[in-house]
Amino acid sequence: MSVDNLLEPATVSVLPEKPVRGRIKVVVWDLDNTLWDGVLLEDDRVTARPSVVAHIRHLDQVGVLNSIASKNDRTAALATLAELGLADLFLFPQVNWNPKSSSIELIAKALNLGLDAFAFVDDQEFERAEVAHGLPQVTCVDILDLDEALRRPEFRPRFVTDESAKRREMYQGQIARDELEQDFVGTNDEFLASLGMCFTLERAKQQDLQRAEELTVRTNQLNSTGKTYSYDELNELRESPDHLLLVASLTDTFGSYGKIGLALVERGEQVWQLRMMLMSCRVMSRGVGMVLLNHIMTLAKQAGVALHADFVETGRNRMMQITYAFAGFREVSRNGNLVVLGADLDSLQAPPPYVRLEILG
Repeated sequence: MSVDNLLEPATVSVLPEKPVRGRIKVVVWDLDNTLWDGVLLEDDRVTARPSVVAHIRHLDQVGVLNSIASKNDRTAALATLAELGLADLFLFPQVNWNPKSSSIELIAKALNLGLDAFAFVDDQEFERAEVAHGLPQVTCVDILDLDEALRRPEFRPRFVTDESAKRREMYQGQIARDELEQDFVGTNDEFLASLGMCFTLERAKQQDLQRAEELTVRTNQLNSTGKTYSYDELNELRESPDHLLLVASLTDTFGSYGKIGLALVERGEQVWQLRMMLMSCRVMSRGVGMVLLNHIMTLAKQAGVALHADFVETGRNRMMQITYAFAGFREVSRNGNLVVLGADLDSLQAPPPYVRLEILG
């Protein structure tokens, strides 16, 4: 492949024609002449660019994660970030001599996020072109255009919640859990039991709605329909006597995962329709995906009604389809891409023994 071919994508707009508010969840940064002035392995010292650091800290505060893809000496680069007081701001930094597209793919896999949620900032046209060619879903930004790019809607979350400012810390807590799991001697259930997890369910309150809207926008893999709901729509449903809007939270010995689940039930006289159910991908490995669903099944059985659930295949929510199947749901009807699933309310499952369930309100 020629350099000319690699550079060709750079002539095309790297930002989407119809930006989605808050689409970017992770910004990946180059180091030399991007995050800092100078080339680490050539200059006596490098100096962090105050405006870039200010942008990184602002992104961190509004819940956008930051990482690094740099062709550099890893030991020297990480030491320099530590000296500058910036090391803790970056998750899964990739400092090596591999193509930067490969580094971004590794970061996406580690964070369990889609590549369309990533932006990449670099001063080198060649590096941006390489990423644009290999990962066309990624938004590439020239460092010279940074101020303008960060003003675009896709870099600006619609809401900044209390959880937004803690998002990096939550991921860092997950990294600590994963490291503990790697060294743990015992079964997976024994490891999960050692975490002391508490799963909390409650009716949504008004102060939950910003995070609830954020969940509908950000959650892809464990989302039953892929439909998004605005703050106003959720508030109307929350106040409706014919609907039940539930939020789920999870904590363990490492701290809080925050609000990680949402369910919307339309309550009819004979049939309850589960219009939406979603769970954050951050808890996929914690074995709690069935807890919210089984609670709704229990409520339906107690009310003496049937329970149906809407499911729309989005191409990314295969895990939600599997969750419904394990819970005993089977297809009842199909209309275009909307599948209605019916629950077997005689196959209720108790919460996993390693999770304490707490129901509030």
